[in-house]
Amino acid sequence: MDEQNRNLLMAFALSLMVLVGWMWMFPPPEPTPQQAADVTELPLAEGGEAQSMAEAEPTDAEEELPRVTIDTPRLTGSINLRGGRVDDLALRDYRETTEPGSGIVHLLNPEGSSNAFYALHGWRPGRDMDWDDVPGANTPWELIDGTQLGIGQPVTLAWTNETGLRFTKRFAIDDNFMLTVTQGVENNSDNTARMAPYGLISRHGEPDDLENFFISHEGFILVADGKLSEDKYKAVRDLRVHERENTNARVTEVAADGWLAIADKYWMAAIVPMPGQDFSAVQRYVPSRDVYQARADLPTLVVGPGERDQVETMLFAGAKEWSVLRSYERELGIDRFLDAIDWGWFFFLTKPIFATLYFIEGVIGNMGWSIIVLTLMIKSVLLPLAWKSYVSMAKMKELQPEMLAIKERAGDDKQKLQQEMMKLYKERKVNPAAGCLPILLQIPIFFSLYKVIFVTIDLRHAPWFGVFNDLSAPDPTSVMNLFGLLPYAAPHPDSILSLIFIGILPICLGVSMWLQMKLNPTPTEPIQQAVMTWMPWLFMFMLGWFASGLVLYWIANNVITFIQQYSIMAMNGSRPDLLGNIGVKKRKKE
Repeated sequence: MDEQNRNLLMAFALSLMVLVGWMWMFPPPEPTPQQAADVTELPLAEGGEAQSMAEAEPTDAEEELPRVTIDTPRLTGSINLRGGRVDDLALRDYRETTEPGSGIVHLLNPEGSSNAFYALHGWRPGRDMDWDDVPGANTPWELIDGTQLGIGQPVTLAWTNETGLRFTKRFAIDDNFMLTVTQGVENNSDNTARMAPYGLISRHGEPDDLENFFISHEGFILVADGKLSEDKYKAVRDLRVHERENTNARVTEVAADGWLAIADKYWMAAIVPMPGQDFSAVQRYVPSRDVYQARADLPTLVVGPGERDQVETMLFAGAKEWSVLRSYERELGIDRFLDAIDWGWFFFLTKPIFATLYFIEGVIGNMGWSIIVLTLMIKSVLLPLAWKSYVSMAKMKELQPEMLAIKERAGDDKQKLQQEMMKLYKERKVNPAAGCLPILLQIPIFFSLYKVIFVTIDLRHAPWFGVFNDLSAPDPTSVMNLFGLLPYAAPHPDSILSLIFIGILPICLGVSMWLQMKLNPTPTEPIQQAVMTWMPWLFMFMLGWFASGLVLYWIANNVITFIQQYSIMAMNGSRPDLLGNIGVKKRKKE
């Protein structure tokens, strides 16, 4: 086996290993039963006694309180006056599916409902105070200012305890997904009051639509003084019992800048203290209630008689849109907020690739054609390497007769064969490994684009044309629906039928790869022939359930590579015999 074919086989084997690795999906965990009761166990503020608070959900005997409506062009929902929780929020711009009439995405849901997920801001009591002196998870707040929460329409809630402490909670919202929560306290008593504000995100159980796919992070995110950490739900469940929290927890002290969140692939709820604010970041799991919490504990406030103090925190609840996160990072100074998107290990590629794709889509207005344009740009950048590669392949083709002669002379003497081959390469100034470099460079680029298509919300439900209405989903066409001509759905990606009845895009991928390989003469060795014969069709079926946007990229890449290789080899006097290689015999002139 000569050097060129050996290197080609190595490149294919490496590509195959990478693709098989990507296809490996971690099995989902067994579902855990939802618990109806909430638990809010907090350490006391500085100087407080060692005790905890556990508040259950409101009972039937408790008075039903009205809700404060949230209404903006992008969000709809309500604030629960029981506890002053933000526990009802839906995203107007996003639908659950691409089907007509599909409902909008609900991000936050109240306690007691399926997939309970909400935000709560409160206080921890300090010295000479107990939990009854501060508002808790079920405290009945009163609306004292405003009618509904909207852009330029803040609302303020209030609650007064029996000792004369008056607490207020003011909500304001911008035109995207950020709320500003101002917690105030006015001391109308004769004693100094010590208490510490907190903000938390609480999720009851793991979400029903948890993918548990290794390429996408879902779970806890923490940025602490410039350091990003991500933990799956299982990692937080497996934390050791923390002495201060008395449950599975991790406490991270943040000196100046940070935030923490519980995130899905496309959505996120995050507590964001103001830049420059120190706080304790708590990530915890309560086994008895199957509750996950991300909490920011702010420093204790000391409020003397007749004094007033307040603290602001931000609450993000919405879609992880690149442009929105970037604007918050730049304009509000939220450190590494753009990293709420899981860019992965190849962030130095995924970030610029997506930024370029986002710019192109903004000009063209169609994500499918933008992927093709992006492919053209990538191939243009790699053209110098491709040129060297295909020139080397043309020279290798010229050396075929001499290489066959060397094999005949060397016989079974492999050492002599190797020496003669290396001598020939050196004399003719040919690098047999040059042909592999563009293929190897495609692997991290392919992985990065796959990551971008899989995790960024801008590709979710992004249409191309016709039946291709979601480039983040597998090809919706199939032999079973005559490639989209019949009004029937293709087999579900989880079905074994989807591996057999593949769509038009995977078929185009296989054909384009097959034609690209046929630019080279058919190998003489049986193993090489088998690889060259089966590789395109193996990839065709392997990528049948991949995101259609990724398959589109690979097709465009194959077509452009075919044109480049044919043109460059022809310009260097080695025009590929494509028809001959695919078995179409040229007629002899009569």
